[in-house]
Amino acid sequence: MQVTKLTTISFAVAAALAVSACGKKEEPAAEQAAGGAPAAETVKIGFAAPLTGPQAHYGEEYKNGVTLAIEDANAEKPTIGGKPVTFELDAQDDQADPKTATQLAQKFVDDKVVGIIGHFNSGCAIPASKIYSDAGIPMIAMATSPVFTAQGFKNTFRSMTSDTQQGSVMGKFVVDTLKAKKVVIVDDRTAYGQGLADEFEKAVKAAGGEVVKREFTNDKATDFAAILTSIKGVSPDVVFYGGADAQSAPMAKQMKRLGLKAPLISGEMTKTPTFLQLAGKEAEGSIASLAGLPLDQMPKGKDYEARYKARFKMDVATYSPYGYDATRALIQAMKDANSSDPKAYMPVLAKIKYSGVTSSNWTYDDKGDLKDGGITVYKVEGGQWKVMQTIGGGAAPAAPAAASAAQ
Repeated sequence: MQVTKLTTISFAVAAALAVSACGKKEEPAAEQAAGGAPAAETVKIGFAAPLTGPQAHYGEEYKNGVTLAIEDANAEKPTIGGKPVTFELDAQDDQADPKTATQLAQKFVDDKVVGIIGHFNSGCAIPASKIYSDAGIPMIAMATSPVFTAQGFKNTFRSMTSDTQQGSVMGKFVVDTLKAKKVVIVDDRTAYGQGLADEFEKAVKAAGGEVVKREFTNDKATDFAAILTSIKGVSPDVVFYGGADAQSAPMAKQMKRLGLKAPLISGEMTKTPTFLQLAGKEAEGSIASLAGLPLDQMPKGKDYEARYKARFKMDVATYSPYGYDATRALIQAMKDANSSDPKAYMPVLAKIKYSGVTSSNWTYDDKGDLKDGGITVYKVEGGQWKVMQTIGGGAAPAAPAAASAAQ
């Protein structure tokens, strides 16, 4: 009896629903927007860099460039596979720590991001790249260690020149241009710092210079009295440091206070406003290299500089233009492949021809290294980074740099 009653009620409800459906306009499907147009599909791009701690200023500026690129791409109302898409940034703090980086890498894989911009540090990018490779997710990293793209993975690409390119240019520069004969090298034992120092040492020796001492510290140190006292005893023409500005700045100050006449020479992690602030007047005469052209000479550098300052209320420091171009190149590969599926667009990314802020010829070799790899050398003069010379990368001939390392 109860079963019969429930069955009767069920038929009545079904009939009522049928009548209602016949007399009412069908609601838009969940995947459609109010006007009947398809709702935009969200395409999530991961980003990882140090956003806290002593290297946070690198990561924040890097992230700003990525953010601006995604905002610009979304403003263009992009479509992929005939459907509108909205790019979304999933930014995470890897704390410049390899263990944290690998944990984040697995999180990105689980969250089904379609690509990664980062990691910033080589020591983070290298272990994380294996996880992304296994998942088939492309990554465009700021990491400059040669190891990053030498692993044989198909998913690893760079935003800047490698340490092989930068170290070899700077090693030759100090011998041929600065006329340095006796060179001391110090590094922080990170994948970045040691890798850059190793390449620099090879180039110094190949150019006929002599490495009279090789020392190392760590990426947390701030007291270099013992190392510098030992270095002073060999009277070097230059002191090269492979590492970040949190160490190179106090090192520059302590070198001057100990009476070392040799200039401090370093890589792009020293060519920052933070180095100038931390080192103060003792920054004077320090030399650093940076990938590519100076900002005002980049193909779209002036426009980028103005838009960046308007958006973030600060000046461009070092890394944001490269983060911007990496993001735009990743997005262009998806659009060219007409797919956000990493398996579909990764081969297109490998053959990308992108004209961006930093380069009008952003292309990769078969390892994922940038082909257009010029280096600009800067020197601190009057408390500011001033261009000494731009080498390679299609740069116009520059005026001769200082003839002596001690100048």
